Amino acid sequence: MNTPAPEALLARAAGGDRAAFAALYRQFERPLYRFVAGKLNDPFEANDICHEVFMEVWRQAARFEGRSSARTWIFGIAYRKTMDHFRKHGRTVPTDDLPDTVDETPDAATCLAAAQDAAHVRHCLDRLKTEMRMAVELAFYEDMTYAEIAEVSQTAEGTIKSRIFHAKKLLLHCLSGRLTRGTA
Repeated sequence: MNTPAPEALLARAAGGDRAAFAALYRQFERPLYRFVAGKLNDPFEANDICHEVFMEVWRQAARFEGRSSARTWIFGIAYRKTMDHFRKHGRTVPTDDLPDTVDETPDAATCLAAAQDAAHVRHCLDRLKTEMRMAVELAFYEDMTYAEIAEVSQTAEGTIKSRIFHAKKLLLHCLSGRLTRGTA
């Protein structure tokens, strides 16, 4: 069964079609949550922001003009709501460590190496300025083009290219320094 394009679902939702909106919600719920939660240290706040995003999508669906993809438009709303959250509350730092879980599968060594690599990358990403980190995450985790990222962040495409270029250099420096020192 083919899922209709997000633009078609958005157009139907603009006409009050709840089933189309539900399909749109199912299509974007996980990637949107992953995007927002990756910026916040609070899964409850991330859920709240995602809820606000979908409420705005429902209310503003008729305003979607098609100048960008529906995906870009929806992620743009999420980006702005996340930035508003940072302006209102500042960036929060978790106070409790997450409990360690033991992976007892036969492939545990591979999982541990991958987790350490991911931890290195996450640490270095977290050290970037918010705008740089968001551009990198949209480009590499959400597979967006520079033009789409520019649309989402309401920034010039050249600025996005520059942010990603400098972010890559900073990430490379951070990752190579951490691996050389052997820190996690």
